[in-house]
Amino acid sequence: MFFSRYTLIALSLISFSSIADINETLFSLPSGSRAAITVENLQSNKIAFQQKQDELLPPASTLKIATALAARLALGKEFSFETSLYKADKDIVLTFTGDPSLSRKQLSSLFDGGDINTIQGDLWIDGTIFTGYERAVGWPWDILGVCYSAPSSALSIDENCVQASITTHNDGSTRVFVPIHQPISFSNYVKSVSKKEQKSTFCDLELTTQGNHYELNGCLVKRNNPLPLKFAVQDTQDFTQKTISKILAEHNITLNGEVRFGKPDTPLLTDNKLAIHHSKPLMELLDHMLKKSDNHYADNLTKILGHLNYQQPGSFTNGTAAIKDILLKQANIDLSNAVLVDGSGLSRNNRMTANQMKSILQYLYKYDKELGLIDLLPTSGIDGTLKYRNSMRKEPIKGSMKSKSGSLFGSYNMAGFVGLENKAPQLFVQFVADYHPVAAKEGATPVERPIDTFEKSFYQALIELSKD
Repeated sequence: MFFSRYTLIALSLISFSSIADINETLFSLPSGSRAAITVENLQSNKIAFQQKQDELLPPASTLKIATALAARLALGKEFSFETSLYKADKDIVLTFTGDPSLSRKQLSSLFDGGDINTIQGDLWIDGTIFTGYERAVGWPWDILGVCYSAPSSALSIDENCVQASITTHNDGSTRVFVPIHQPISFSNYVKSVSKKEQKSTFCDLELTTQGNHYELNGCLVKRNNPLPLKFAVQDTQDFTQKTISKILAEHNITLNGEVRFGKPDTPLLTDNKLAIHHSKPLMELLDHMLKKSDNHYADNLTKILGHLNYQQPGSFTNGTAAIKDILLKQANIDLSNAVLVDGSGLSRNNRMTANQMKSILQYLYKYDKELGLIDLLPTSGIDGTLKYRNSMRKEPIKGSMKSKSGSLFGSYNMAGFVGLENKAPQLFVQFVADYHPVAAKEGATPVERPIDTFEKSFYQALIELSKD
């Protein structure tokens, strides 16, 4: 990390005792890293420290803070997704609206309350509330098979994620287990090897997909317990159709016609509604999204914002435009030069400045009583994605921060608040990009990762600032 003589002089003029500590922490990052930092005293509204605060960097999952705020402002606390079953002449229409929390069990319960024995016509599956790509531009091809990259679709069942496991055997074979109710198929060619064999042959576990058929190849180091696997659904229509066909069979419901996608020509009347399921209200959805950093929740909320804001089928394009529009009109937060491609932060194409994220956090803090969003952020070392973070496991950092993490290849981000109960609480944004430390040599004494060293020192300095 390089600082000019003039930058160091400027930093030395700032009258905060921990500024030198913050400055020093930056030198623990590996050469080539970039760090956009901003720290603000929420009591005095003065900037305690900043550098590269207007440089556009990948926000990663800290972007979910922007998505949460836009959803809270536009949808209201009591908003919920609705999944419903209608009768349309001889047909039955099952309408999905992108509920990211909808489970197979909840979907099945719609047919419990529908009093249906035979469907004389067709069963329509309506997911037309969303349109366009189910995966945002900039999602890497090599992660599309895992659940944190599950497709964002109005057709969402169990977060479009399939649970499975793989077991190794001493004879070198492996076995994949998939619950019988899951309408997917597998081919498994994985070898069970020793750690030494795996390393010497550069043999990794590899997943390829064709529709909802999954093929595993490569090697897996022998283990005593099954390795849990989570696979993203690839073909949402096929998965939904087969899941519903199984549900019909479980309920002994006869379908005389076909399963069809879209809407029938017959108008859907409220009086013809057979059953309805409401998701939990928005605040509970946001709590899950922020604490678990759930991409599927964030992206489906983004698309519903696009649908409602522009009165057209929701998409990544109009959903991200809606986030910008809502934040500008309702919170005076200008993200005009930010690059938003999704609402989860998963896309490598997203770009935002530390100052823009600071503006969002300032609004959360100023209107905390009305919004109630700060409490939904993970607490350092206590819950959510921060529970086991290396830099937050011990006091005084443990329990002292409410913040959102964000990680992508080469990015280690954090944004939130420190010392909210102290005299001078601090708002901070940490965007670390191009973080690529030199790998430790085999047999070398283990040392702390540079990012952990940086974060521990940085957060401790912020805690000290909050006590002033």
